[in-house]
Amino acid sequence: MDAIVIAALKKWPAVPACHGWLALDARGDWYLRDDPTQAAGPFPAVKGSRLLHEALRDFIARNYEPDAQGAWFFQNGPQRVYVELEAAPLVLGVQWQDGLCAVRSHLQQDGVPLAVQGAWLDEVGRLFLETDAGFGIVRSLDMDGAADALSAGLWPLTELPFAEMPARFGYRLSPQRDLPLPADPPGKPHETL
Repeated sequence: MDAIVIAALKKWPAVPACHGWLALDARGDWYLRDDPTQAAGPFPAVKGSRLLHEALRDFIARNYEPDAQGAWFFQNGPQRVYVELEAAPLVLGVQWQDGLCAVRSHLQQDGVPLAVQGAWLDEVGRLFLETDAGFGIVRSLDMDGAADALSAGLWPLTELPFAEMPARFGYRLSPQRDLPLPADPPGKPHETL
């Protein structure tokens, strides 16, 4: 988490959480979902406005993590902004270079590749990986590289219906529609933008 975010949390510890206005799709794109967008329907049926500002996307990525109940959030200064997920909390890229397979999440541009513990295929052919950074979906444009890794026997593959994945891997697709979140401090109700 950024130092400026940690400082803001200390200065304003009781800012209410925000729900419904930020979402992550299966390609790793962030979406802002204002009141009219949310009223038009749930994510991902109605996505909202894709975030294109690179510095803002990087700031979100550095301050994105799960709470104890498996709801992923972006810590925006003192405010916790819960994220609607299309498929998984991480979106994974798979690239081959010099005969080596590298898996990285949408949160990292470079650096050490993630270690993969297992692979799961859902009923519509989407591939999910359990990594040392968490659970994620492989981007559709990286499926060729992922198929090569599976063919090479790099990852054990298991079939699992998508509906069972959030509970099995401890994450929540929609914090505002799923089980209730912990209450905010007295007098500070959750906001839904």
